[in-house]
Amino acid sequence: MRREGSPFTGLGAVYSKECADNLRSSRMLVLTLLVTLTGVGAIAASISEVKATTEQDPFLFLRLFANSKEGLPSFASLLGILIPLIAIGLGFDAINSEFNRRTLSRILSQPIYRDALLLGKFLAGLTTLAVALCGLWLLLIGGGLLVLGVPPSGEEVTRAVVFLLVSVAYGGVWLALAILLSVVFKSAATSALCGLGLWLFFAFLWPLLAPMLLQPFIPTDVLMGGGTPEQIMNLINISQTLSRLSPNTLFSEVMPSLLNPSQRSVEQMLQMQFDPRLAHRAMLGAPLPLRESLLSVWPQVTGLFAGAILVFAGTYIVFQRQEVRA
Repeated sequence: MRREGSPFTGLGAVYSKECADNLRSSRMLVLTLLVTLTGVGAIAASISEVKATTEQDPFLFLRLFANSKEGLPSFASLLGILIPLIAIGLGFDAINSEFNRRTLSRILSQPIYRDALLLGKFLAGLTTLAVALCGLWLLLIGGGLLVLGVPPSGEEVTRAVVFLLVSVAYGGVWLALAILLSVVFKSAATSALCGLGLWLFFAFLWPLLAPMLLQPFIPTDVLMGGGTPEQIMNLINISQTLSRLSPNTLFSEVMPSLLNPSQRSVEQMLQMQFDPRLAHRAMLGAPLPLRESLLSVWPQVTGLFAGAILVFAGTYIVFQRQEVRA
């Protein structure tokens, strides 16, 4: 049967309805309180640390994002943990809840196609996540203005905005994954547990397993410390490529380069270590312009955006092939 009209017919209705449901739901209220309390604690710790340790820092506001205090991680590190939890909480029952309530077939019997339903739910969840992150971002900037008493520079604001966009893309990967699980599993509890399990795997287990997967293929002389610099560099690059299959790793590598202009990428540091001729090109401690910082982490940023698109494309394919009649 041939469809008539645009495949995105009804996208606006689905998007507005899902945004309203997300922003008004008790689940979103609990998530907002959790994020706000955690963010306020990290903000208070970072502000006190910045006031105590820095005076004439040209990137004072960026230290609010990256500085940590004893016993409490930095604000950016906390976002690396909180963003997947918020995204999973928003998307783990996006589709299976409609199926269990026997409303999915009724919705699709209206002039609303599967394309519009799936994309509308994803965009609504991403908008809700972006609103929460923007609130935290403004809370941190406002707290810094009140406490420090100096306005941020243009480059600081630009770096902070780019960091916010990368954080939204990082959340988009987990939101698309959560929606995929809600399509695959009919039980909301199963999809939520699988989402949390994948988050724990990629956050804590995969960085440990990735180097171990290479050990059977590493020559004995390299294991004994007799390898050439080229062999060591190749093994390090392969190990990093495997670890970067995790979105957590990609986000953790982007974060320092954007929030600390003096930070060099891992590849640059390794090249300078094994080839001293490159040391004069980048003096340690000298801040990098925003363009060079972005170029150093551009593969990781691209990986986050591409990961969100690929996971959503997989969700689209699975959902198009699925029987929706209850």
